[in-house]
Amino acid sequence: MKTLKLTLLCCLLSAFTFADVSQSQKDVLVEIYNATDGDSWTKSWDLNQPVSTWYGLTIENDNVIAINLSFNKLKGKLPESISNLTSLKILNLSFNKLEGELPISVTKMSSLEELKLFSNNFEGSIPSDIGNLTNLKTLELFNNNFSGEIPASIGSLSKLESLILSSNLLIGKLPSTISNLTSLKVLSVFDNNLLGTIPSSIGELTQLEELVLSNNAFYGSLPSELAQLTNLKTLLLSNNGFKGNYAALKMKLPNIVNFDLDEVNTKGALATLDSEDNDDDD
Repeated sequence: MKTLKLTLLCCLLSAFTFADVSQSQKDVLVEIYNATDGDSWTKSWDLNQPVSTWYGLTIENDNVIAINLSFNKLKGKLPESISNLTSLKILNLSFNKLEGELPISVTKMSSLEELKLFSNNFEGSIPSDIGNLTNLKTLELFNNNFSGEIPASIGSLSKLESLILSSNLLIGKLPSTISNLTSLKVLSVFDNNLLGTIPSSIGELTQLEELVLSNNAFYGSLPSELAQLTNLKTLLLSNNGFKGNYAALKMKLPNIVNFDLDEVNTKGALATLDSEDNDDDD
């Protein structure tokens, strides 16, 4: 009898030790594994072992709150069911070979704080409802094949600190709603097919430390409000169609470290970047 009680106690202890996620969450993880050729991952999962032992997962209160499978040779497409991981805060699948469109269901993952999908082969548009991810602090989609315009709803991501969309096939203008991202520290869109003028409202992003607009088709004069971005450390503007000599700009940015312009923007008439200087005294 004592032996039986001891066995039952050991079983209970084992159950608590390996307390795991719900079956529905496990099903989603298995679907991700199968959809991305999990058997060929650099660090694969043993599906016969508890989910808590699977590489790259962080589990808290029996919920998967983080997935970090960067540099892990994932290939294939993400399943729509990924949105059923409703407690997920961090999704980092960077430096893999994922392809296809980003599942629209991702925009329902309202707990997400970091979405890092850079250096893959994603294509298609950035979902128009990306603005639903109101807890997002990091959105890094660079070095993919995303096309279409930057969704205006991106301006609803009021907690966003890092927005990196560089090296894609994006077109259109910078949405004016970007000026709502007052917590933004990094805005990088270089190496796309973006065009138009830079909205003066960009001056409202006073927390910006890095602004990278190089290698696009932007044109016109830079707004004088750019001089309000006194926290800027990096400002890269080359290979666009900007007009004017912006030699004075660097002097107005006290923390600037990395600053580049085309040769044409270092010659000719001086751009004071101060609209008040253009007022007539009459």
